[in-house]
Amino acid sequence: MQFFTRGTAALSLSLAMLGAGAQAAAPAQLADGVFTGPNGMTLYTFDKDAAGSGKSVCNGPCATNWPPLLAADSDTASGDFSILTRDDGKKQWALKGKPLYFWVKDAKPGDKTGDGVNKVWQSAKP
Repeated sequence: MQFFTRGTAALSLSLAMLGAGAQAAAPAQLADGVFTGPNGMTLYTFDKDAAGSGKSVCNGPCATNWPPLLAADSDTASGDFSILTRDDGKKQWALKGKPLYFWVKDAKPGDKTGDGVNKVWQSAKP
């Protein structure tokens, strides 16, 4: 089951079971050249997050405006996608070591209003 609730920024990702072995489905998909979450909303990276640090620096009020793409405890990393542990103990997906976020002001799938905000937020691209 996949769902996203803006008020609580809760997101549950489902895993795809393929063949005899289990493989994790990518937590994001490409749409119009950018990665989107399972809800179809654009994903973003934050320039102040150091790639590969295993850490998100967007916490508290920042995470209210930029909800993280959360990973379930049962999710497993695959390919360019990894999982880090946030300061609050929750798991978050990362692309090439950069944590992934939604932008609270995007109203519908396809919106990219967070791209370039404060010159430090970028649409997540391959």
